[in-house]
Amino acid sequence: MKLHILGCHSATPRSTVFPSSQILELGNELLLIDAGEGMQIQLRKYKHKFNKIKHIFISHLHGDHFFGLVGFLSTLRLIGREKEIHIYAPVGLKQIIELQFKMTQTDINYPLHFHELSSASSEQILDAGKFEVSTIPLEHRIYTNGFLIKEKPALRKLNIEAVKQFPEIETWAYHHLKQGKDFVKEDGSIIPNDRLTLPPPKAKSYAYCSDTMYKPDIIPLIKDVDLLYHEATFLEQDKDLAGKTKHSTAKQAAQIAREAGAKKLVLGHFSSRYPDETLFAKEAGEIFTNVAIAKEGKSFEA
Repeated sequence: MKLHILGCHSATPRSTVFPSSQILELGNELLLIDAGEGMQIQLRKYKHKFNKIKHIFISHLHGDHFFGLVGFLSTLRLIGREKEIHIYAPVGLKQIIELQFKMTQTDINYPLHFHELSSASSEQILDAGKFEVSTIPLEHRIYTNGFLIKEKPALRKLNIEAVKQFPEIETWAYHHLKQGKDFVKEDGSIIPNDRLTLPPPKAKSYAYCSDTMYKPDIIPLIKDVDLLYHEATFLEQDKDLAGKTKHSTAKQAAQIAREAGAKKLVLGHFSSRYPDETLFAKEAGEIFTNVAIAKEGKSFEA
């Protein structure tokens, strides 16, 4: 599980920074999370393959989180996309995209599925076999969700050297061993599974908390998450402005990370009023130790 930042600044794109968009890499699949203006340019710049993107998650319908989407969907048509695309987004995005296609007489030649979100409670929105995605209800000026992506536990690994010590263990039994089952010999005696297999890698989790004011009731939803991206539009000196606009400060993001027991915190969605983004890390670091600053082109392991 690896996070790639395409854009992490608020409001408008500039010559060197872009609005919110990121890729979460899960094995051979790429999840696109938010799609601010310039997103597909960033995809090309950092060499992420368009064809590996099947699922797109849009947190809310402010332009700096989805204005790059229609261009991306149009490009997929032009490059001959055939595989389906699934978009998980608030009610309204489907209507916006379909109107844009209608008025520009754009015919999409691949299956495009919208999964419209409206629940004020957390809900599972995708079960993809190896991972699952749930919403994190946030509090912003309009309906907004974050997203929690969790890997499912992998199968155990065969300890081949140990297995070879028991000639009666044939290859047909390997699948049962990987599932954690003991091996029962013909005489009824049992070989414990942990003698024959190795534990799988730990299943990882990632929480994306898009635009939101300080909202401690999300903490149980993201408890013990491996990697947490939380907006930090303002510094604490502008806490009143954060409250008025329903955004968070770096300190508040750190408080969420600390109370949730997150392993690592990545701050993003910075206001352009601050020329030195290291101030965000400094402020959050007084509350939570493992803090990183998002930056276009930067990647983080979960």
